Amino acid sequence: MNNPVATTLMSYWTSQEIAVNANIVLAMLVALALGLLVGYERSYRGRAAGMRTYGFVCMASCALTVITGFPQFWYGAHTPTVVNAVDPGRIMQGITTGVGFLGAGVIMRDGLNISGLTTAASIWTVAAIGVLVGVGFYTAAVVLAVASAAFMMWGSKIENLLPARHAVSVTLHFHKNVDLTEDDIAHLIRTQGYEIARGSFSIHQRDGQYEWRFVAVSHGHRKSATLVKLSETLKKAPGVQDFLVVHARN
Repeated sequence: MNNPVATTLMSYWTSQEIAVNANIVLAMLVALALGLLVGYERSYRGRAAGMRTYGFVCMASCALTVITGFPQFWYGAHTPTVVNAVDPGRIMQGITTGVGFLGAGVIMRDGLNISGLTTAASIWTVAAIGVLVGVGFYTAAVVLAVASAAFMMWGSKIENLLPARHAVSVTLHFHKNVDLTEDDIAHLIRTQGYEIARGSFSIHQRDGQYEWRFVAVSHGHRKSATLVKLSETLKKAPGVQDFLVVHARN
């Protein structure tokens, strides 16, 4: 007399089940390799999200996608008819939503400086790579992974070759009872190849001392002073007690 428990357990080790598992494992390994490839650039640059994060996201996205293609083999092929109709689109939607929350966690804001956007976008990209591998589009997944890794590695060099206007966040603290106008600071900034961005000016006053914050946009790569030269000019400005100048990345 056959043991029903043994029969159920053996159903997980049929030739078809083993072939399906081999297919899934192969897809996950490919996704892991592609995720590690894209994540290497982040590790190289010392970012918080590195190769392990990218590898996990890509592999998990692939695993969740690829199993939707074999619902008839779920639970040792002991699945009800309703499970055999799985919508892969809903799985992909859930993946992109979940990875979006993960990407939001690496975006940091410090005043007018925002960092982590590239990392967040690339994490979302490796999730798409995992989905491509999961549905069997290996060539498209490899092309997307190589293109993403290459652009992350050399994209900044391409940007430097194109005309651009970088932004600088400036914070000024004045001595007490200093009478300065926005035009005075704007003129000083213009002499260094910058102009104050509209709508970025804010003024804070405490105990008779003013703090001014604004974003200065350069006139071009070679038309504006470096941060060192800009800081030297601000140091000599009348009434300025101390200041802070940082790149306003966003």
